[in-house]
Amino acid sequence: MTDASVAWDTYSAQRPERRAVNSRGDRTWFNWTQYPDHGPGAEVLGLSVGERGRVLDLGCGKGGNAAHLAALGMDSVGIDISPKQLRAAEERWHSIDGLAFHQAEAVAFLRGSADVYDAVYSVYGALWFTDPAVLLPAIRGRLRPGGVLGFSQRPAVEGCYGCQASYIPCGPDEDPLVVKRWDFETDVWEQLLKEHGYTDVRTLMLAAPPGPRMVGTLIIQARA
Repeated sequence: MTDASVAWDTYSAQRPERRAVNSRGDRTWFNWTQYPDHGPGAEVLGLSVGERGRVLDLGCGKGGNAAHLAALGMDSVGIDISPKQLRAAEERWHSIDGLAFHQAEAVAFLRGSADVYDAVYSVYGALWFTDPAVLLPAIRGRLRPGGVLGFSQRPAVEGCYGCQASYIPCGPDEDPLVVKRWDFETDVWEQLLKEHGYTDVRTLMLAAPPGPRMVGTLIIQARA
């Protein structure tokens, strides 16, 4: 299996930069999906604009979502295993107050911290690429009572459930890098969350926007 930091550094080089502004002209915004200007925003986390909540992004990438929450007045923490992604995040968003980035693996960070969060979230991040039997209890231990866990990922392919191989392309003459991901149907995610003490589980299978691409986004919200 590929070293995680190497894999996600490689992935980082293949991703386009977030636009300077979105379709409304906003400098920061929250996006749960793989498509621009599509789907719900930060309201999924159950926090009010101006509320001084503490939020944690598990797999923050280049930091756009974490930066948006800090711009709304929250204490926003983003972690990622990729040093290249974090360098890009710090370079772009360094002027925003209330924002901190750390290089860390999700479970190790959660277990090594005493901080409590009002919301923890993952957008195509650690909730997709970490064993939920290990990660879900680690998250719950850092959420305040009633705090929200929100995450999004691509819906599972029919018949391909549980731990899967996910491939990150390299050069034309190189084998792809391989990382693990966990794919489940919505009812299985609901069961897993309830088994680990979460309540009020809500799932949304959001269709792709009009166009040639057909893959939607699975968005899940639950409370500690």
